[in-house]
Amino acid sequence: MTLHLFERVAVEDEGEGDPVVCVHGLGGSSNTWTPMMPSLARHRVLRIDLPGSGMSQRAEGSLSIDRFVSAAAQACERLGVRQAHWLGHSLGTIVCQHLAVQHPGLVRSLALFGPLLAPADPARQGLRDRAQRARSAGVEGMHTIAQQMVQAALSSHTRQHQPLVCAYVRDGLMRCDGAAYGRTCEALAEAQPAAVDRIHAPVLLVTGDEDGVAPPQAVRALADRLHGAASVRTEVLPRCGHWTPLERVHECATLWQDFAASVVRVAPSTSVRSPWTSSAAAH
Repeated sequence: MTLHLFERVAVEDEGEGDPVVCVHGLGGSSNTWTPMMPSLARHRVLRIDLPGSGMSQRAEGSLSIDRFVSAAAQACERLGVRQAHWLGHSLGTIVCQHLAVQHPGLVRSLALFGPLLAPADPARQGLRDRAQRARSAGVEGMHTIAQQMVQAALSSHTRQHQPLVCAYVRDGLMRCDGAAYGRTCEALAEAQPAAVDRIHAPVLLVTGDEDGVAPPQAVRALADRLHGAASVRTEVLPRCGHWTPLERVHECATLWQDFAASVVRVAPSTSVRSPWTSSAAAH
């Protein structure tokens, strides 16, 4: 693995093969994707820490969805990646959608876990309040936020039976710099929907049946708006909250591998749309 630093933005570069770029969510980092790395073994995988997160917490300047999109696109340019499969989680799914609209040539496919177009209005105010708490209360504030997110963002099954997932989410948030985390909260609070009808790449949408951030009905609405995509596949994982790639790593890995194989098989001019399905019965 090679670690690249571009203007205080960190990118981990690992493996060989067709490129894959992974974009984490709020409070996450490149480590969000570590459990799925075995399923990406035959690819060159770039895992970016968005400005303000993870190893990129010291990145200067204002934060916004456009800033995140620019950072991801510039990382690809500097590392010679002309086209890639993109994996996004939560906030990262918004970044990937905007990137697919602004830089369509960079996107071979989109696999979006816990996907959302943009926060709902009540959630926007909640994010602003969380940003204020993170800034003003320091370590104690991040400790409180970590505890709240474990309860709110993970499924009851995960909290009861997957202590390592709970520990990852809790530890990752507790280690966030309050000011940097607050800036990211504010960037997400200001996020606007991408013109997803202009996305032409194949799309995989994966959410959990207990995901309160990206509930199944909202993901269904997102799928309906992707009428320009070459294909759209949607899955709802049982006993799963918002941290999909961690809570249901084996299912996510299998879905990604099947999806990626279908992208390779289907010619670029082929347009196939899959109906809304739930994987609750399949897993």
